[in-house]
Amino acid sequence: MNNRNRTARLLVAIGSIVLAAAAALHSLAGYPRVSSALNASNLIAPVPGALRAVFLLVGWDWIVIAVVALLVAFTETKLRKILVLICGVALLVAAGVILAFVGVFIGTEMIAAAAVFIILGGLLFENV
Repeated sequence: MNNRNRTARLLVAIGSIVLAAAAALHSLAGYPRVSSALNASNLIAPVPGALRAVFLLVGWDWIVIAVVALLVAFTETKLRKILVLICGVALLVAAGVILAFVGVFIGTEMIAAAAVFIILGGLLFENV
């Protein structure tokens, strides 16, 4: 393995760690606050439950993307580069949507940083 692929793996690993940290903050620190705010709201019956589910599922999706990016980055396969890039672009789109709806905050910055690290890592991988 050459230095270019080693650097690519390191970048994907850093991006995945940042993404996992964002997912943990979202699910462990953010969920209780959202849940208590939904309990205090006067939203009709199915909406609070749906919002809780969406909130948890977003964190879960970030964990899955981080694991997939790591598995693909550390596995020699022809599709490694494109799969890592798909994971990174998906996160970049998510960061853009979060930015549009919520604005700038630590979560947006973490998702965007993870996307940039993963995309840069994906671009550095050499084709097998």
